[in-house]
Amino acid sequence: MLDRRFLLEQPAVVQENCVRRNVPVDIQRLVELEGRRRSLMVQAEDLNRQANEISKTIGRAANDAERQQRIAEGRELRARKEAAQKEHDSLNAEVERLLEQVPNLTHPDAPTGGEEASREIARGRVAVPQFDFQPLDHVQLGETLDLIDFEAGARVAGAGFYFLKRDAVLLELALQQFALQRLIAHGFVPITTPDLALSAVLRGVGFNPRGPETQIYSIEDSELNLVATAEITLGGMLAGQVLDAEQLPLKLVGISHCFRTEAGAAGRASRGLYRVHQFTKVEMFAFTTPEDSEAMHEHFRELECELFDALELPYRVLDIASGDLGGPAYRKYDLEAWMPGRGDAGQWGEVTSTSNCTDYQARRLDIRFRRAGQKGTELVHTLNGTAIAISRALVAIFENYQQADGSIRIPAVLQPWLGKDRIQPQAAG
Repeated sequence: MLDRRFLLEQPAVVQENCVRRNVPVDIQRLVELEGRRRSLMVQAEDLNRQANEISKTIGRAANDAERQQRIAEGRELRARKEAAQKEHDSLNAEVERLLEQVPNLTHPDAPTGGEEASREIARGRVAVPQFDFQPLDHVQLGETLDLIDFEAGARVAGAGFYFLKRDAVLLELALQQFALQRLIAHGFVPITTPDLALSAVLRGVGFNPRGPETQIYSIEDSELNLVATAEITLGGMLAGQVLDAEQLPLKLVGISHCFRTEAGAAGRASRGLYRVHQFTKVEMFAFTTPEDSEAMHEHFRELECELFDALELPYRVLDIASGDLGGPAYRKYDLEAWMPGRGDAGQWGEVTSTSNCTDYQARRLDIRFRRAGQKGTELVHTLNGTAIAISRALVAIFENYQQADGSIRIPAVLQPWLGKDRIQPQAAG
């Protein structure tokens, strides 16, 4: 969340940023509530101080009547203090609720506008393929080659779930190993994370764990939730911790299952593996000093490009517009791979994103660092980036690497894990 002091000192900047990001928040009301909260906090502290001073004089009272009078004055002051504290706590809860709706500030170079305003800034090394046959989509390929079973997934868990089979399982594991080995070579520490996280951690990272608009699966009668991304668990790992500046940057690569309700998702472009309720993802996460976070963000983008160039998949890079940024993101880049079977004649589809969240997540999670020789602590900056979202990577590989004979070539960098260079149709009988 944003710094409350900044909110009070620069309300016009915060309001303008909300307009730029198309987030309707009454900043003036929030400022007024925060001002009243601060006033009540001072009042409660002053009343508590007065009550303590009265309490110290009770033993020095000249007589019993004076002692009883001072006891009564102390009780009155403490009652007034409790009333002020109660009103303060109620206002603070309201301020917290409204602050959760206020997005991070926005990088000045990010495009302004909605999804359509996002700007293409680069393309990958591989061109969009031209087929001399009618390409199939990944659903048709998966069924023909017996790699994906959506019907069994629906029988077991409902629509939006699936079984991977045969070489698709080996491809999933190969993609994980490929991403891990590349990122470990770049100094990332590999982590496997819990699939559950407390609501407080989700809110700290910027996810809404409850309510009609949430995309989160929550556990009934519990503060636990299934995680939508390892960003949640990796960020929560250091909640309440103080690091030494020498430990930064700290780069983690996490593997987790991801669970999303994907409410409202429909249509041909979202069918099959593109938008599902559960998938595996390899996620990059970093804690940095404030001065290093923009360079780390560019590093994350370069790593995502490196991975998809190595997979020899066509993609483009988008600088995401202000109105399409998630609340915690200061700036965000997406990689969209070309998916020949998506839509009516092929479309770009998001496969990775990377966001610089500055100190927005760290403030609520209370993750700080200490510089050598300096007093006090500072908030870290946090960054996240998709290395490989397995389900969408499989979509891109199946559709771009399909052959006229119905087989699917395997990217060269993944072949060592499968021991073959293509997936062939199953022999009849």
